[in-house]
Parts: sequence; structure tokens; C-alpha cells
Amino acid sequence: MGNYLSVSRSERDEMLQTVGLSSVDELFTRIPDAIRLQGLRLDDGLSELESARYMQRLADKNIRFASIFRGAGAYNHYIPAIVKSITSKEEFLTAYTPYQAEISQGVLQSIFEFQTMICRLTGMDVSNASVYDGASAAAEAVAMCVERKRTRMLVAASANPMTIATMQTYCNGSGTELIIVPTNNGITDLDALRAASDDTVAGFYLQQPNFCGLLEDAAEIGRIVHAAGARYVMGVNPVSLGVLKTPSEQGADIAVGEGQPLGLPLAFGGPYLGFMASTTALMRRLPGRIAGETVDIEGRRAFVLTLQAREQHIRREKASSNICSNQALCAMTATVYLAAMGPDGLRQVATRCLSKAHYAAAAISSLKGFGLRYSGEFFNEFVTECPTDTSTLLAALESKGMLGGYPVENNGLLWCFTEMNSRAEIDDLISELKNNSI
Repeated sequence: MGNYLSVSRSERDEMLQTVGLSSVDELFTRIPDAIRLQGLRLDDGLSELESARYMQRLADKNIRFASIFRGAGAYNHYIPAIVKSITSKEEFLTAYTPYQAEISQGVLQSIFEFQTMICRLTGMDVSNASVYDGASAAAEAVAMCVERKRTRMLVAASANPMTIATMQTYCNGSGTELIIVPTNNGITDLDALRAASDDTVAGFYLQQPNFCGLLEDAAEIGRIVHAAGARYVMGVNPVSLGVLKTPSEQGADIAVGEGQPLGLPLAFGGPYLGFMASTTALMRRLPGRIAGETVDIEGRRAFVLTLQAREQHIRREKASSNICSNQALCAMTATVYLAAMGPDGLRQVATRCLSKAHYAAAAISSLKGFGLRYSGEFFNEFVTECPTDTSTLLAALESKGMLGGYPVENNGLLWCFTEMNSRAEIDDLISELKNNSI
């Protein structure tokens, strides 16, 4: 949009005509009017103090929940103080993606360390420098799978609906057919997957844990996908890898995911971080860039941009991906978080998420009308039935400072519990559910 505003009126009109639009406002018609900023409507001549007070009054209208029991793709985790202390330093905070790469040794090293940690976390051979968010990473993985004779991509219906929607957008532009494989009892229907897999299928995307929080039979799914000659993409919650098998151990060719749980706050939805890793065989298909380690002319440790497709810059219509940047600051944040936590710390966080979710599931499902919808194993999220209207119940919880579960189809609620939820908070939630569902 910055480039758009810097051109002349005639050039703007020509650009709009090229994409079939008559005004800039038409670019944003998909955004509901209720959430579009229509202007701050500041009075003329306000002083700095008066303007600041006005902005504060607006900010005070935001609801900040004392207790959060919702995930659905963005998770409330504790962020050690050292993470913000380091990443807010001026030399890090202002650093962006390195265009004159080799003179940006500090940024390159931070990217290299991020890639190393993502590889260790996922068990994969190589990682890129990051992409915009988890949904973008999943969509970019589709392009990594597609080949001339394999132009159909399968995706589990149990994946996050927003991830599926992003994949559909990408596939619509590339001409790739995206086929959704149905579920059975909340997890992927293996018979349906076998039936859909043939020699035209490029790959299959599975989310683990899935959107309903359930653990899929990822290893068996990998065997089915590979038997059809297709590539296996796993989208993972990085915190869950503190206790679950890695994508590599379950046969994945590509591992992607949302890096927000690794030290990034909820922050009203962003900025977040997409990570991508793969086997060595697919290294040259990874979008974006890869930073590598070498030595300089004097034998000292140095960092370089090892791999980046030049088509992403100069022949964009020929490129398999148009991502030519990376989330440098968010990636550094994840790196500092992982370094601060270490393997044992991440395992403790994952274990606490697991134990608190199972404690809460047992307590909630014991209430009349709140039974678990699915019988499978889960990590830190699960779906329950709701004996009353979900919007009414969630409004009642909101009045008590609680953000309740995410409403899903057929009057269900998707609950999430992390290390941030104390037993006292969970018990208070149970009491409120009991009082508001009679």
C-alpha cells in the first residue's frame, strides 16, 4: 500500500483497472464494516496530552481477560522476562531481513540459530529463515509438493479451518486442486485417505494435534501417503513436541507450524511466525531463504545466505513461491525463548499443558450436558458438548473475566489449557459452568 500511495493518480487508476477495481476501498470489501477503522475522529486543535487521554479512553474499551481457556491456533503461554529484555534491544528491534546479507552478520547468525533450533525441534534436516505465519507455511508447503504430473493436494478436514482457507486461496491462484479428506470421530478417516490417494496426488497435509485437539495416527498416515508416492506434510504445535514424537519420527517430508507459542504474545492476532523444515531431498524447494555457516578469508566463523531462489525477485511469474522475506524479529524471539527454556523447560511446559487439560476435561465433562464430544487422546485442547446456547454461556463467563472455549459446530466448545491456567482458575471455571448451565 505504501508503494500504491507514492504513485500518481493516473498510475493509481491504471493499477486499479488492471485488477478490475474502481477504488482502493474495494480492496477491503471482504473485511466487515463493523471491524474496519473508519477514522479516529479527533477534534481539531487537541494538545498532545488531550490526544493521549483520548487514545487511552479508546484503549480502555478493550477487554483483557484474567483467565483464558481458548486456543484454536493462538496460545497463552508464559514468556520469560529475558525474552523481551533481549529482543527489545535497539540493535535487534530495528533489524529487518538482510538485503545486503553478508554485512548483516548478527541478523544472519540469529536466523542460523533459529533454523538450527527448528531442525532440532522437528527432527528435520533443514529449515528456512521463517515465513509470515503458520497458515502461510502450510500453504507454501503445497507448492513444495506439487509436480508436473501430480497436481492434486489432500488436506485433512481436521486441520484448522483458517489454515485450510489459506491453502485454498493459494491453490486457487496456482491451479492446484485441493481435496479435503473427511474425518471419523474427530480424526482423519484412513479409509477415505486411502481411497483418495492415487498417482495424481502430490501430498497430504495433516495437523497434529488437530483443530479439535485430538492426536492423529500420524505414523500410519505417513505410510499411506508414501505408499501412494506422495509427500507427507505435518503441521505441528511446537510446544507439543516437548512430549510428542517429532514429525521426522512419524515419517514427514515437510514440517510446518505456527511459531507464536514460542515466546510471542497473543497480541491481538500478530505479528506471528511461520516455520518450515524439510528433508534434505526437498531443501531446494523451500521458499524464502536459508542462512548457513562458513568461515571467512581469515578462517573465522561467518554466516551467509546459503540458498535463495533468484526467481522470487526477478522472475516472479516463474517462481514456485513469491515469499522473499522473513520474520526476523519474531524468529529471534522464538530463538531466545527456546534457548531460555532449553529441552527440559519445553518438556515441562508441554507436560503441564497436558496435565492441566486432562484435569479440566475430567472436571468439565463430569458436569451435566458437558460430555466430551470425541473419545480420542488429546494434548491441551478438547471439544465438549454445551447444554445451553454457547453465546449465552460465553457472555456469562466474559462477565467474570473469563475467555471461554471457542464455539464450534453443533453447539460445541473447543477448550484449551496451558501452564498459565492454575488449578484454582480451572475450579472457578467449573463453578461458573455449573451455575450457568442449570
